[in-house]
Amino acid sequence: MTTDEIITRALAEDIGDGDHTTLATIAPDAPGKASLLVKQDGILCGAHLAEQIFHKVDPDLDVAIFIHDGAVITRGDIVLEVSGRQASILKSERLVLNFMQRLSGIATATGIVVGKVAGLKTKILDTRKTTPLLRELEKYAVTAGGGENHRMGLYDMIMIKDNHVDYAGGIVNAIDAVQKYFTLTGKKLKVEIEVRNFEELDQVMEHGLVDRIMLDNFSVNDLQKAVRAIGGRFETEASGGITLENVREYAETGVDYISVGALTHQIKSLDMSLKAEKNP
Repeated sequence: MTTDEIITRALAEDIGDGDHTTLATIAPDAPGKASLLVKQDGILCGAHLAEQIFHKVDPDLDVAIFIHDGAVITRGDIVLEVSGRQASILKSERLVLNFMQRLSGIATATGIVVGKVAGLKTKILDTRKTTPLLRELEKYAVTAGGGENHRMGLYDMIMIKDNHVDYAGGIVNAIDAVQKYFTLTGKKLKVEIEVRNFEELDQVMEHGLVDRIMLDNFSVNDLQKAVRAIGGRFETEASGGITLENVREYAETGVDYISVGALTHQIKSLDMSLKAEKNP
């Protein structure tokens, strides 16, 4: 779904057959201005999406953006000003805030985790634990916060997880099935496989034919041993049991990537508001 389609559907959900409060209280062509005010420190995301929303509601609205996505923001900052018909500004207000607050919350949370591993080679990844139909926007917010995107969906990477391994009858069967699939379909995708213990890790390293190994729920000590054993032959990723308090310890093992589902599914929105200028 494109961003334009998301905006169209979201507006339809909110407006229905009309913004009756505004229709009842505001003259259709009365001019006005409003500012988007930051009420909580963080990292900004969604300013240009807000501009798209304003223009979708009313192409005649004038939007001036002062702070761009990825910037550090502090309480009291003005992100943008919008001017034009008061009715159009009011109709846009909630959708603009809903998106900007959530996306900025994701960017802010990502920035905190990324900051914890500053100076190390480890990259912070998101996951597919996103709001249905909003994945592209939420993953964009992760990049605004300094993180990187894992696969976008089921279609752009082979990721053999524990259930695939168990259903396929083991590590070797699962990897070989992927190679057969590539031969049959002509597809060539990056291959990642999840391992749960050193026995599975040994099987993968002996068999090969993958690009990245995800070490799931390994302790810091075990992860360090695993990364040392892999020795750069495959990309490495850690996941599971990793918190803000221990993420740097995990990164110090030399693992290439750490994936953090909480970046998109356990987020507190950043506080913002749209403040209208009072009529003279």
